[in-house]
Order: sequence, then structure tokens, then C-alpha cells
Amino acid sequence: MRSGSINVAGIDLEIADGGIGSPLLMLHGASGFECRHPINALMSKHRRLICPSHPGFGKSALPDWLDSVDDIAHVYLELLDKLDLSTVDLIGCSIGGWIAAEMATKAPERFTKLLFVGPVGVKTGSPDQLDMPDVFAVSPIDLNGLLFRDPAKMVPDPAALGDDELAIVVRNRETLALLAWEPYMHNPKLNHRLHRISAPTLFLRGDCDGLISEKYLQAYAALVPKARTATIKNAGHVPHLEQPEEFAAAAIEFLSN
Repeated sequence: MRSGSINVAGIDLEIADGGIGSPLLMLHGASGFECRHPINALMSKHRRLICPSHPGFGKSALPDWLDSVDDIAHVYLELLDKLDLSTVDLIGCSIGGWIAAEMATKAPERFTKLLFVGPVGVKTGSPDQLDMPDVFAVSPIDLNGLLFRDPAKMVPDPAALGDDELAIVVRNRETLALLAWEPYMHNPKLNHRLHRISAPTLFLRGDCDGLISEKYLQAYAALVPKARTATIKNAGHVPHLEQPEEFAAAAIEFLSN
């Protein structure tokens, strides 16, 4: 994939673009986007894959006025205008799923298929309890256990990372806290907007996901018309990274059907 930068709404966004076929916008989770992930090569064999780094993540700028997922949704709708894309398929992973949901409620006519992977963004349980573990309150080791079925295979050794890579890891976490600290991992208004989504929608989770429970996923999907759920086996919160071949096959089947 080709990596570069594009200015949208006065924000310099890092963006990768490559592959063939109809356009597919894929929005990353809190760990950010990396071109070297195998899922990108697998998906770009079938579709033109467009992957921006969210404002404040990776090498994308973070303006003073941007402090919510809702803001990012507006930025990405403008990104579609800038790329001259009237309609696209959309995949959103974790917080990227939240962004995707906000986008699809604002401009439902622009999305032909939606795939939410371990998404956050809504409140489905009782007001006095969190719907998912507090990622800011657990140790890094415990967090890795929630995110991955096999952390030993997925978590890079910090000692092997360069200074620039370590700075991005810290920056991604800081921006996640800015966007999702309070209210924790959701927009109270989104529940009441999801009925506007008109595209066929698939909610997907790894069967070993320690953050997004099956109960939460089912409740989230029940708020969206034309939605169904599915599971990727032997994967945690990031099935597209832990089981890229299985994820790509399921995603392409859904998007192409």
C-alpha cells in the first residue's frame, strides 16, 4: 500500500491507499494502523483499501478543536469528499467501529455495506456498571490478555521498538483517553441514532475477546436495522490481526454477497 498524507479540514492525516476494485474504507482501533499488517495485503487483493490514521494517532495531526469521536466522523466524511468517493463499504475496528457508526448515522446513503469489528460506542447495560473492562485501569499485561488470545505472539517487545515507534504507542494511548475517557467508550446519543443506518451490517468479534462480550455485541447489533452477528474463532479483540486469513475470507464474503 502507498503511504502518504492528505489535508482534510485543516488536519494533516496519515493515509495508506492501495489495491484494486471498489473502494473500502477501513478504520483502525486504538493500537493504530500499520502497513505491514498481513490483513492489508489480503484485503487489497480484492478491494481498493483506504486506511487513514485517526487524528492524534500514528503520524496524523491533532488540532486543538478536535476532542471527540463525533468530530472524527465529520472529518472522515469530508475525506470521502476529498477522495471523490460518493459511496464506499466501511470496516471499523474497536474505536474505529464507533467512528464508523457515527459516520453511518450522519450520511447513511454513502455506505453500501458496514462491518463492525469488536466495536465500542454505545451503552447497553445498567448505568452504574461499565459494559467492558476499563482499559485505563488495568496493567499492560492484563490488558494484553484482554486484547489477544495469544499475547506472546501479538505483543511486540518494547525494547525492539525505536524511539519514533514508542512515541506513537504513547501518543495513541493519550488520544484514546481524550476521546473515550468520559463518558467511557460511548456516546450517549448514538443509541438513538443507529436506526438511521440503512446498509446491510455485520457485527464481528473474536471468540476470545476480553473487552467486547457476546452479550454486548448482540445488544449493539439489535439497535441497527439489517444487522447480524458472527464470530471469528481463536481470536481476541483484534481478529483481523490474530486471524487475518479467516477474517479476510469472512469480510470479503460479506462485502461481496
